[in-house]
Amino acid sequence: MTPAEVHELFSRLRELNPHPTTELEYSTPFELLVAVALSAQATDVGVNRATRRLFPVANTPQAILALGEEGLKRYINTIGLYNAKAANIIATCRILLEKHGGEVPRDRAALEALPGVGRKTANVVLNTAFGEPTIAVDTHIFRVANRTGLAPGKDVREVEEGLLRVVPPEFLQDAHHWLILHGRYTCKARRPECPRCPIRDLCRYEHKTLALPGD
Repeated sequence: MTPAEVHELFSRLRELNPHPTTELEYSTPFELLVAVALSAQATDVGVNRATRRLFPVANTPQAILALGEEGLKRYINTIGLYNAKAANIIATCRILLEKHGGEVPRDRAALEALPGVGRKTANVVLNTAFGEPTIAVDTHIFRVANRTGLAPGKDVREVEEGLLRVVPPEFLQDAHHWLILHGRYTCKARRPECPRCPIRDLCRYEHKTLALPGD
């Protein structure tokens, strides 16, 4: 995809959604960190359902530590892998209090040192909570980047580095959200909705669908 095509692609996505954001519900960097930690192999809808119960009761490291691991599990037991996630969140709360004054650090290395926090989660927090121009490559972004020819790569790190090279600076802050939403609702895994895709003419995908069910 040429630089002009990449610019056009993001111009169209921006026109359709000028102010994209995460579909996870949060009001502080700590709430976002917890929500993203819970979202691994879970839907945003499922996470929001759990955090709507959890956050009014406990939305700080101190409050979640006070719940304890078993207490936390009662709020998140509808989410996959909740046992491991509860253990990681409790351990994370302890580290935040001991090393960061109870605040979420605005630093990649410090974030990735937290239990259960990998590069993707760190990128989401840095981008969404702190406004850093990072791109967290999840399954949707990986698919869109490869399908369209925007930034092909064999693994998520290669795709991330490719996107950071090709996305124009003016779009970097929001590129993460535009690509996720495009992958979630249009460029779907099993049956991409190519006929109604706003960037279809720019896309390099060889197997575009010609019609949608019912059309």
